[in-house]
Amino acid sequence: MTKRKPLSTVVAESLSEKIRSGRLLPGAQLPTEAELCAEYDVSRTVVREAVARLRSEGMVVPQQGRGMFVSETPAPRKFSIPDETLRTLPETIALLELRLSVEVESAGLCAERRTDKEVGDIRAMMDEIDARHADPAAVQIHYDYDFHLAIAKAARNEFIHGFLSCLGPMIVPRFQLGYVVEPALKDSYYARIHSEHKAIVDAIERQDGRAARQAMRKHLQNSLGRVRALAKASGVEATEAEQKAAAASLFTELRKPLPAAR
Repeated sequence: MTKRKPLSTVVAESLSEKIRSGRLLPGAQLPTEAELCAEYDVSRTVVREAVARLRSEGMVVPQQGRGMFVSETPAPRKFSIPDETLRTLPETIALLELRLSVEVESAGLCAERRTDKEVGDIRAMMDEIDARHADPAAVQIHYDYDFHLAIAKAARNEFIHGFLSCLGPMIVPRFQLGYVVEPALKDSYYARIHSEHKAIVDAIERQDGRAARQAMRKHLQNSLGRVRALAKASGVEATEAEQKAAAASLFTELRKPLPAAR
């Protein structure tokens, strides 16, 4: 007798087929747990196990407070990422985790301490950066880093600004946005990033530190989710040796003098 597949496997394979066939496009939100339970006539436990499997395979990524979304990362069979770029993925993830821990507070302090001129300059920088809509294959994944530095500078804490400035040379020249965004989806991707940027700037303008922290956390967590999905889909695992090497490189950079305040 043929052994029946677990219900969670059946659901996961069905959702996976919808993603691969294009019925669920990259960036699309998965149906809610209740909707999936009704569609497949299964329990919430089964749905959660199925979604967890898709997440572990890098096919879906969470967005805090919104649910699960189909990953924008290209399908693994299409990967043509150079080996030297793939090797940077573990440390890129670690650096994004570090940024998350620092920049959330940076945004909150900026909202509480910024001047009218600073918030005007930050908004103008956001509008200029977000209007470019460059080809993902010709722009770096962290193309908005100057925007983040401007927020850190207006936080009125030279340690935060100096620290993030030191990270810049390590973070920016990583890999191209095209590795995590399909060219056909670039306009919707840029529109989503603009909405994330705008939520941050709007909170800073209102001097709402709590909202600014929340908006920055969401923005960076979404970026982290995309890079983690790329790493999983490409079979890259962070080893202890890679993490130690990345940390040693970072600490070497941090021993250099801080850039002069402008």
